Amino acid sequence: MDILLSVTWNVDPELFTIFGREIRWYGLLWVIGLIVAVYMVQRIFKREDLPEKWFDSLFFYMIVGIIVGARLGHCLFYEPAYYLANPVKMLAVWEGGLASHGGVIGIIIAVWLYSKKVTKLSPLWTFDRVMVPTGFTAAMIRLGNLMNHEIYGGPTDQPWGFRFITNIHQWMQGAEPIYSQPSHPTQIYEGLAYLVIFAITVFLYWKTDAKNRQGLILGVGLLLIFLFRFFVEFLKNVQVESEIVMRENTGLILGQWLSIPFIIWGIWLIWNALRRPAQVAVTPKQSQMAQPRAKKKK
Repeated sequence: MDILLSVTWNVDPELFTIFGREIRWYGLLWVIGLIVAVYMVQRIFKREDLPEKWFDSLFFYMIVGIIVGARLGHCLFYEPAYYLANPVKMLAVWEGGLASHGGVIGIIIAVWLYSKKVTKLSPLWTFDRVMVPTGFTAAMIRLGNLMNHEIYGGPTDQPWGFRFITNIHQWMQGAEPIYSQPSHPTQIYEGLAYLVIFAITVFLYWKTDAKNRQGLILGVGLLLIFLFRFFVEFLKNVQVESEIVMRENTGLILGQWLSIPFIIWGIWLIWNALRRPAQVAVTPKQSQMAQPRAKKKK
């Protein structure tokens, strides 16, 4: 491999320090992704003339669901032996370790509870609206992984290969950098794919009747995100040692096995949504107006 044709990636994960605490690119990009998602869902709720308290409650449920789900997903999917032996360490989110599959499961549980307790509508109604900005948030997270020199692919001789710093923590403390071989920047591959998916879901909501076909936007988002995730995993390095054995025995790693149920669910949602006629959702205010007023007793 010709190192001269590769990109030497030596970006410092730390953006700046304030009051003795380091602020990282990863955290900033995560917040940007969240802010954009919140703004877009809020616009959707206003566009559909929905109660403001619905949005406030959704924000709370989603934040708790994605953080708890992503953290537990990493701990229980990738390193269960360590974290079950050291359960307090599950709380140490600042040490890193968030799993996207766990975050999705957390969101599913959060939206189910939200729909049952707040809107009284089908969870699919909420999922369709939440899915619209999901691709953008996912892209920001992968850009954060790029800044952290993590979750990259195996060696490549392509001119866009990146040489990442493998001793990133020691390097940040003053050690000399140790670079990887030119490797696939899979964070960029995923980030670009998620931005395309984001554009597709935005188009579906604002320019088509997809929002009136319950589960369609969710199904398209799930299918595209996890189908791409399934194939890009073939290029990635394994994250934990147990995945080496899994790949040798099954040909797939954990991230791919976890993607398969979401791909199947996405296909089913699309099929189920398209075989039924579009139905315009009735807002709470419209529902109130449609109800006949009670006659006054004489």
